[in-house]
Amino acid sequence: MTKTTIHDVAARAGVSLATVDRVLNRRPGVRPQTIAKVEAAARELNYKPDPYAASLAKKRSDRFLFLLPEGRNPFMQQLAREAHETAERVFMDRVRLSVRHVDTFDKAALSLALSQVNPAEIEGVAIVAQDAPVVRAAIDALADRGVHVVTLISDVATRGREHFVGIDNVAAGRVAGRLIGRFLPEAPGKVALICGTLALTDHAQRVEGCRSVLAADFPHLEVLPIREGRDDDVLTREAATDLLRKNSDLVGLYNVGSGTRGLIAALEAWPAGTKPVTIVHELTPHARQALSAGLLDALICQDPGHEIRSAVRVLKALVDKAPIVEGQERIRIEIYIRENLP
Repeated sequence: MTKTTIHDVAARAGVSLATVDRVLNRRPGVRPQTIAKVEAAARELNYKPDPYAASLAKKRSDRFLFLLPEGRNPFMQQLAREAHETAERVFMDRVRLSVRHVDTFDKAALSLALSQVNPAEIEGVAIVAQDAPVVRAAIDALADRGVHVVTLISDVATRGREHFVGIDNVAAGRVAGRLIGRFLPEAPGKVALICGTLALTDHAQRVEGCRSVLAADFPHLEVLPIREGRDDDVLTREAATDLLRKNSDLVGLYNVGSGTRGLIAALEAWPAGTKPVTIVHELTPHARQALSAGLLDALICQDPGHEIRSAVRVLKALVDKAPIVEGQERIRIEIYIRENLP
C-alpha cells in the first residue's frame, strides 16, 4: 500500500505544499479555517508524518523541560543523572533537554514551577508530581498555553496530561503483596506498609495493589494502618523502628517509596532472627548491599534510563504529531532477589 504523502494532503485540502508544511510543523501565518481543512484532510487520509523528516524541516530544536524532585532520594538522583546524560545524546537530534529540581512534596512549589514555564521557550514538560487539585490545575493551564505535558514515575490524571511514563504501580504493589504472602508460612501475623505520602499516585497505587492481594489471597495476614515517611531516611527509620517495637508479631514490611537507607538502619539495629520479610523499591547501592547481606528479601525496580528516554520520545512524538509506539514505551517491572542481582 502506497504511503500517504503531504502531496496527497495538499490535494485533498486544496492548498499548497508550503501551507501543509506550515500547518503540520505549527508555523505561524495560516488562517484557522485553513488549519482545520489541512488537519481534516490529514485525518481522512490517515497521514503519518515522518518524525525524522519533521526534525530536519524545523528551523530550531525541540526544547523539553524535566521537572524532577529535589533532595537526597537515591532513585530520583539517578533519574536526574540519566536526564543529564540523555540531554547530551539527543543534542544531535535537535532536542534540547533541561532539568529543574522542585520539591515534589510541596504542591504550591510544583504549581509555581509549572506556571513559570514559557511556551515561547519550551515545547514539552515531563514532571514527577503529587496529585493535588492545584497541581492538576497548573498542568491543565500549561497545556492550554500550548505546552505538551507528560507525567513521569507518578501519574496525575488530568485532561492536560497527555501521557504517563512509568510502571504499572498497582501491579507493582500486587507483586509486593504476593512476594510477602509467598515468602511467609501460612500463619497469622501483621504486615506494615510505609509510604512517602499517599498524595503521590504511585505510592497510593502500590498500597492499593499490595493490600488487595493480601486481603484476597492471604487473609491470615493483618495489614496495619499505613505509615508515611515522606521518602526521608530519618522519618522512615523512626517509623520502621516504632513498628518493630510495638508489634512483636510483625512478619512483613513493605517500603512503598524511598527512605530505604533509614529502613535498613532500623533492621540492622533489630535483634537477629526476628526480622520480618522485607520488600523495597529500586536498585540503589544501599538496597543492593542490604539484599546481598540478607537484610532485604526482594527489590521491585524500574529502569530510570528507559523512563527518561521514553519521556523524550513521547514528547517528541507529541510535538511532531507522530504516533507513540506503546510497546517501546512500556516500562517493565523488574524483581530482584539476592541470587539474580545484576
